[in-house]
Amino acid sequence: MKLGLPTAERTKENRMTTPFVHDIPLVDLKANYGRLKEEIDESIADVLQSCHFVGSSHVKQFEQNFAAWIGTKHCVGVNSGTDALTLALKFLNIGSGDEVITQGNTFIATCLGISNNGAEIVLVDNDPHTYMIDPLKIEEKINEKTKAIIVVHLYGHVADMDAIMMIARKHKLFLIEDAAQAHGALYKGQRAGSMGDVGCFSFYPGKNLGAFGDGGAVVTNSDDIAEKIRWWRSWGAKEKYHHEIKGGNSRLDSIQAAVLDIKLRYIDKFNLERNQHAKEYIELITQSKLDIKLPTVAQDVTPVWHLFVIEVDDRDDLLKYLHKSGIHAGIHYPVPIHKLGAYKELQAFGPDMPICSRASSRLMSLPMYPELTSEQIERVVKALCEFYDEKKDQRRNKN
Repeated sequence: MKLGLPTAERTKENRMTTPFVHDIPLVDLKANYGRLKEEIDESIADVLQSCHFVGSSHVKQFEQNFAAWIGTKHCVGVNSGTDALTLALKFLNIGSGDEVITQGNTFIATCLGISNNGAEIVLVDNDPHTYMIDPLKIEEKINEKTKAIIVVHLYGHVADMDAIMMIARKHKLFLIEDAAQAHGALYKGQRAGSMGDVGCFSFYPGKNLGAFGDGGAVVTNSDDIAEKIRWWRSWGAKEKYHHEIKGGNSRLDSIQAAVLDIKLRYIDKFNLERNQHAKEYIELITQSKLDIKLPTVAQDVTPVWHLFVIEVDDRDDLLKYLHKSGIHAGIHYPVPIHKLGAYKELQAFGPDMPICSRASSRLMSLPMYPELTSEQIERVVKALCEFYDEKKDQRRNKN
């Protein structure tokens, strides 16, 4: 695949001057629904006709199928990935006086699962190449209060699980996998979410496996944890009106389970399509010799490319340029956890987070979804080329 002329040979005449016809979204949910519409509509209609909207056979079927796909004994559907994290920590008996180690370059839900159980958050920096939690930074933060590590599998990649599991075993710590962005990603042949004590998933619509609303799941091989979360999600009831614990209400709805079960049949295919798109991006950007730091795929990891994240100078200017060109790139995440107003108490970790802090103003997510076309990818890279060419012209004019 070729994209015009090499950088040195591009001129103003070579640049794209025709107006764009259609925007390129960051994620195209409508296109994905269109591919599966007949099956999904039929499955939703089945739920509607049954009128079993909560706790139905659709939920049980999806839980069984998802557990088998991930490679765990249990899957418990809940109403969000946030609740999955909160309940996982709760039933590992983590609470007030305990500390949980995680990374600073994550979505706030990772940390809410900790603080909403009354435990303290301890942040460590990320690896500069993979953006996963840096195992070399974990051990120095462990003390007698440390009870668990939450590893976040960002962008559809997987963290260095051998090193992290070795640390967890050595210090007798629980290991929770936040796999909200890594449905199907592999580490040495094992699915993300299957290697720790508990794996937590979000089925938010934009995820690789996304529902038509909120949804989440806890996966585990622990009978005790699975049973207690099942009780808790239905007000603590072992069976109706027989409440064994003080619970809450966090159930995966039947319609969402039905949608997810259909999508689960195709997730491996869709992930392979994402992988092909990532290869095309890497090939074209490399060919164009742009000053862009491309994603790193770590050894032993098979990613599923939930996001295609690049690191660049002038990130905000580039983002504006792409948006004006009808390309809806995005940012994940512009503010590190220790700089959020909600977590002012974590500002003290700032000096320990130089990589996270610097990257937060340099990272950008390019459009990525299974239905993305080669033509769309070429258009994105053309726009990148044009932006950098204009920057060069501006520098020349100043001189």
